[in-house]
Amino acid sequence: MSMLFADTLKKLRTEKGLSQRELAEKMYVTRTAITKWESGNRLPDAAMIKRLSEVLGVDVNTLFSAVAESDECPNIILVDDNAVILNGGLSIIEEVIPNASVTGFTKPSEAIEYAKAKRVALAFLDIEMGSISGLDVCRELLKINPHTNVVYLTAYREYSFDAWDTGACSFMLKPIKPEDVKKQLKKLRYPFFVGGEEP
Repeated sequence: MSMLFADTLKKLRTEKGLSQRELAEKMYVTRTAITKWESGNRLPDAAMIKRLSEVLGVDVNTLFSAVAESDECPNIILVDDNAVILNGGLSIIEEVIPNASVTGFTKPSEAIEYAKAKRVALAFLDIEMGSISGLDVCRELLKINPHTNVVYLTAYREYSFDAWDTGACSFMLKPIKPEDVKKQLKKLRYPFFVGGEEP
């Protein structure tokens, strides 16, 4: 259930003096869509959130934050073609973000398919992965969901300049360490609830 967003939306709509039907008409959606959003059964997509911010006269980041914090179990992916690094990194990420569903991929194409099926909150991407680079994977992930946070992983500092052109949040040197993951969580463009202690 996505109650933080649901409660936020209901509060903002009520403050504007709008009924669910009136908001639906302004949003060009059905009243049923508004009902689902306000009951926590469904979350609107990025385009709808932007439209909601305009109709309700509220900063779009207020709504995105409510959506992010409504994710009780955010999906996090780690993509690295080195299975040893992948397995080691997965356990560290799970330790730092205990409420997350963390999935690893050695094949970038599988990670992209996963992102089409599930909303990915955070992706850790190796930059060098054979025929497809992490930079390309980042672009694909952001086409699927512009609010996916992307952190690049590499052993080579010189890649950092290329990385900034792709819409990623930041850059992390291998090997993955718990303290480095905690630092990255503070830099996310679209923060989400990480569970456990504060990073």
